[in-house]
Amino acid sequence: MVALDDPRLAGDRDAQARLTMLALSGALVLTALLSLSHGASGVSLGSLVQALTSGEAMPARDRLILWEIRLPRMLTGVVVGASLAVAGAVMQGLFRNPLADPGLVGVGAGAGLGAVLAIVLGGLAPLWLTQAVGYHLVSVAAFLGGWASTLILYRVATRSGRTSVATMLLAGIALGALAGAVTGVLVYIADDRQLRDLTFWGLGSLGGASWPKLMAAGPVMLLALVAAPFLARGLNGLALGEAAAHHIGLPVQRVKAVAILTVAAATGAGVAIAGGIGFIGIVVPHLLRLATGPDHRFLLINAGLAGATLLLLADLIARSIIAPAELPIGIVTATLGAPVFLWILLRRRGLVDL
Repeated sequence: MVALDDPRLAGDRDAQARLTMLALSGALVLTALLSLSHGASGVSLGSLVQALTSGEAMPARDRLILWEIRLPRMLTGVVVGASLAVAGAVMQGLFRNPLADPGLVGVGAGAGLGAVLAIVLGGLAPLWLTQAVGYHLVSVAAFLGGWASTLILYRVATRSGRTSVATMLLAGIALGALAGAVTGVLVYIADDRQLRDLTFWGLGSLGGASWPKLMAAGPVMLLALVAAPFLARGLNGLALGEAAAHHIGLPVQRVKAVAILTVAAATGAGVAIAGGIGFIGIVVPHLLRLATGPDHRFLLINAGLAGATLLLLADLIARSIIAPAELPIGIVTATLGAPVFLWILLRRRGLVDL
């Protein structure tokens, strides 16, 4: 039997990745329980366990808080955090750059523009449209904006059946700048109430999580999460370069197309349901790549677990630091992620040893 501190195990990246997967799974379960038991109402998870074990019915108020507020919020945090982190891992593998981010291809900017359009100009929407989508107008507009930007980028970067990743990167930067300019104009003409909504939505929050929203966006993110591990072999092959991947029989164009659609689905749906949340997509997969290696068979799964855990922790901090009010969750993730990102940059330049 090999001890955990045996040098053979320490040098085995696959074993390290599996141990990391187990540790992250336990951390996610613990964080999910903390998320369910924490809140300003005073209803604890212990009351739920006691009601289940004793056979007594929970008070209606406690049941409402746990099942209609905290549970959808926790599940939303899990799927959004996992989706953003997995999308970042796929992007880094696709671009062969450990500092790539889903925002590079303009998906986040397109989704953000769609949401801003709905917030500022939603009152001008046709009656049949507002009746059809109800209060999901902002989420639907954000999701459609993300998909529209993805389709535009794919058409621009694809020629003769081949997609140029470099062209997509440059087009994504241009599209992001254009979306930012249009967003600036809309912010300028927005009224005070709309400005407050824009600020809170732009910084991200799980406060608006609900079962209807989760049922609308959740399947899209789950589909992206299920599809991502099937890209592992292709992304591992692309690490050798497109020419080498083609020579070993890898369907390069298909891998790139599926990867782009996966990133668009995960990022667009995540932004639509929780707003703009930064740094998870770039920091989580990069740290895991440093810790357990670049093998996407394990990296994609571990990124999902770590992203979900990190977002739930950030949500706990956002709810606790100025309770009973809450901070936008994007402020917390930026505060936690920016120093780590700076450390990554300094480490790559050899300015720090750790």
